[in-house]
Amino acid sequence: MERMWAVVKEKPERGFTVREVPAPIPGADEILVKVLASSICGTDVHIYRWDSWSQNHIHLPRIIGHEMAGEVVEAGRNVSSVKTGDYISVETHFADWTCFMCRTGNPHLCQNLKTLGIDVDGSYAEYVAIPAVNAWKNDRTLPPEVASIQEPMGNAVYATLVEDVAGKTVAVFGAGPIGLMCCAVAKASGATKIFLVEPHPARLSLGQKMGATHLINPKTDDTVTLILDETHGIGVDVLLEMSGAPKAFEQGFQALRNGGRASLLGIPSAPITLDFSETIILKGAKVYGIHGRKMFETWYKVSDLLTSGKVDVSPIITQRMKLAEVVKAMELLMNQEATKIVLFPT
Repeated sequence: MERMWAVVKEKPERGFTVREVPAPIPGADEILVKVLASSICGTDVHIYRWDSWSQNHIHLPRIIGHEMAGEVVEAGRNVSSVKTGDYISVETHFADWTCFMCRTGNPHLCQNLKTLGIDVDGSYAEYVAIPAVNAWKNDRTLPPEVASIQEPMGNAVYATLVEDVAGKTVAVFGAGPIGLMCCAVAKASGATKIFLVEPHPARLSLGQKMGATHLINPKTDDTVTLILDETHGIGVDVLLEMSGAPKAFEQGFQALRNGGRASLLGIPSAPITLDFSETIILKGAKVYGIHGRKMFETWYKVSDLLTSGKVDVSPIITQRMKLAEVVKAMELLMNQEATKIVLFPT
């Protein structure tokens, strides 16, 4: 096995290329993984479009993709933690384990962090090489398509459960895959009311399947008034901002109660203006910036939620496609004709 098929970002323009490339050779501390499934992240859509973020972060050429499940087919000479035949997913943030953040228990915030499919060649391929320490052994009962989306589910779990939500009201802004998973995690963890704010009708409807109790379309509904009315004028205990939309930040903090907690994962496409004095400082709000997942505390929670049946993410997976159909898949996502697409190499 000297060559393989992969999805490559070759040129600084819209699009991907599917072509044969040399297969990776694992280093002494790495493993070679046969990819069984790789799901599409919103970041991959940005790279496909070749927007300003991509232009500042991607060095071409690059094999794209990071959310994945696969089987270990080869282990480097220093590897003892995993073995050939293990069924794994991948923690996609590669830490150096030597910087200040890593040495103080925060490798997810590593100062020299590298990300699979962005800084190093990724999983839209038949095979991928990764550091063995980044392998997460999966329960064999998880189908590859479900196992492949544990990484983004980790974002949802970290954002939702950075503090307890049992017996609390929660507002989720944005019904992309992570926002939808936030609804499911909040429901499984005992939230009493879950407000989902999303302008796309199909995704809003999907939110009900994932656990949202109140559906709000900000294009037609008075978002803040509706939330305040349903919480007796107090506001929600927890704000989960997953959209990155400037209006969502404004409305989200307006709907958050005094002393409430906000987890912010959505990244605005440009700087936004927010009245910190009224919405955060005088409100006594507690704000968490969410980057990735805790390594590997969050993974244990994700695995337990899935294998116990407390959370079912299968409704989010709206299409299963071949790796060679990646361009069609990207167009479906950009036209909002899909929610989560999983690609299969064979």
